Amino acid sequence: MRIIGGSLKGIILHPPKGLPVRPTTDRAKESLFNILENNFDLHQTEVLDLFSGTGNIALEFCSRGAPQVIAVDLHGKCVAWIKEIATKYQFAKLQCMKSDAVGYLNKCTHTFDIIFADAPYTMKEIIQIPSIINRNGLLNKGGWLILEHESNLDLSHEIGFFDKRVYGQSAFSFFRNVPVTP
Repeated sequence: MRIIGGSLKGIILHPPKGLPVRPTTDRAKESLFNILENNFDLHQTEVLDLFSGTGNIALEFCSRGAPQVIAVDLHGKCVAWIKEIATKYQFAKLQCMKSDAVGYLNKCTHTFDIIFADAPYTMKEIIQIPSIINRNGLLNKGGWLILEHESNLDLSHEIGFFDKRVYGQSAFSFFRNVPVTP
């Protein structure tokens, strides 16, 4: 796992073996951050990284100067690894929480500029994430939700969808906040 940009650019991290993860590839991550840097000032962007796993995305945001990053994962060893790396590289702005991602979204009262979710590809509830985030008003005005998923999954009919980028077997679907009318 490599940090692609920012203060830790080029650092290679070696997560412990046996973590239940499928890290985002360097190619896909580099493309994603090119898109994000053209649409956001990452130094002013508050981020939520759901299903954080190795912390690959959360650490990339920290390296690029995001003022607040919350990483959420259910697996204790993943959380311990992310906390260890955050301490090693003095990322005080990175908070890591052990929690079920959907449960976290339903209890969360904070809002974010970017929410990134890389759920296990077998998780059927992934299609509920855009509506949960929208219903709970978790995106700031102009904020984005990015779901990483299998490339053959079509989420274009989900609330707020505006783009999809495919990288081999993986894809990113992008969503905006849609105002809820009473």
